[in-house]
Amino acid sequence: MGTRRVEKETDGERHVRNALESAIFALLGLMIAFTYSEAASRFETRLSLTIQEANVIGTAYLRLDTLPASTQPALREKFRQYTAARIARYQVLPDVEASEVHAARALVLQREIWTDAVAALKDAGSAAPILLLPALNDMIDITTTRAIMLRTYTPAVVMVILAVLAMVCSMLIGSGLARRRTRSLSLHTLGFALVLTATLYVILDLDHPRLGLIQLDYVDQALFDVLAGMK
Repeated sequence: MGTRRVEKETDGERHVRNALESAIFALLGLMIAFTYSEAASRFETRLSLTIQEANVIGTAYLRLDTLPASTQPALREKFRQYTAARIARYQVLPDVEASEVHAARALVLQREIWTDAVAALKDAGSAAPILLLPALNDMIDITTTRAIMLRTYTPAVVMVILAVLAMVCSMLIGSGLARRRTRSLSLHTLGFALVLTATLYVILDLDHPRLGLIQLDYVDQALFDVLAGMK
């Protein structure tokens, strides 16, 4: 395409073409920058929510001390099972089906913990509801937030537009090489292709941690520590 164009292109047409190409390249740069920024932000949010869940589970577990001693052992055991299920919910990914099984198990335990705790509060001191119920409520709410974040990523239409822009820009670069010795620029051509591909991959990987090279296993250690401290 570039070779055919060069034979007929005038200086005026070349000037207009260069301006249009610059605008398209700038648009690609903006799309990559904003998409990467949003993906990185969501990754940080997922990391923060994992740590937050470990904290709220740990807090709720400690506040079981406000309940009558006779009701604590059963609730503590359910807390251990619940925490293990929440860890497994994300550890088994990318096996979505197995993840949903652990999520359902955690939901059942969550309801049992709430029901048992409310029943136990009838014989507890006046300060127990004030301390325990908000902690349990936070523990329940965080599961919904994490579930939504698990399904939140760059819209498919944005990734399609980004891929199309990348292909168009690659085509324009190839067309622009028609006047030059492409062999002398092969390293730069290869570098452009690799850098652009790697950048798009990183955006996808940030949006789908646990499915690619980027993992959150090190953050899950916070939940493992909470589980280890439940004695």
